Amino acid sequence: MKWEGHRQSDRVEDLRGGSSGGGARPRAGGRRIGLGGIFIALLAAWLFGINPLTILGLLGGGEAALEASTPAPQLPARTPAEAFVKTVLADTEDVWAAYFGQRGLQVEPPRLRLFTDPVPTACGTGEAAMGPFYCPGDEYVYLDLGFFDTLHRQLGAPGDFAQAYVIAHEVGHHLQHKLGISGQVQKARLKLSKAEGNQLSVRLELQADCLAGVWAHHSQRGKGWLEQGDIEEALNAAARIGDDVLQRAARGTVVPESFTHGSAAQRQRWFRAGLQGGRIEACDTFKVQEL
Repeated sequence: MKWEGHRQSDRVEDLRGGSSGGGARPRAGGRRIGLGGIFIALLAAWLFGINPLTILGLLGGGEAALEASTPAPQLPARTPAEAFVKTVLADTEDVWAAYFGQRGLQVEPPRLRLFTDPVPTACGTGEAAMGPFYCPGDEYVYLDLGFFDTLHRQLGAPGDFAQAYVIAHEVGHHLQHKLGISGQVQKARLKLSKAEGNQLSVRLELQADCLAGVWAHHSQRGKGWLEQGDIEEALNAAARIGDDVLQRAARGTVVPESFTHGSAAQRQRWFRAGLQGGRIEACDTFKVQEL
């Protein structure tokens, strides 16, 4: 992926090591979690059928924990990893602004916070062990850059475009929020059994995968920055974080009714659906019978 030299987003805030100088501040300290802990926590989430979004209170009405919401001052990227995140986020801003602009719509893009220690969000306290997540309460994507090492070394999904897919997926959740989709899912879950609620969560996650594919389609058409093997990196990442793969790795068995994100094949299928057509109309996971 030839990402160097492109525009970087000014909507990224760095909360690592107290370097933010503003924005949300934790009310209490916490122990930093290593990569091994992150991996175990991710496996546990799928092992017991717990949606990380539910952990954060996104679908259950979590209590706001922010003490301040003033955006942190913007500083130049200090590392290539930070520059990469800013570049990918900027491209999602450009792609979706153009996409919706052609349809007479304007959708405010999300902000993104880099963090390491526990961070207060409008959805509850976020931790690195939860992996990247989106909080609709404050409209921020939260990302610990250490997750990319976990993705590569422990989940077996290396590559810069695998990382770009992760960011685009979380931006997809922001679009779902702004379009009212995630709110409808949240209300519907309150009336359903756990298994039925899990199925709705799967459809929401697969739709975010599809939206990531739509972004990739238009991003490549606009910049031509993808190289041979990049799409395969994203598809591999989608498979490696499939519920069936994670459950099998954790306990040797698969329990489909506990899925909250979708199987490897489903996640790949819906990313491809968005990638091939480049249309959000292809991403209506809530109307199809077979995912």
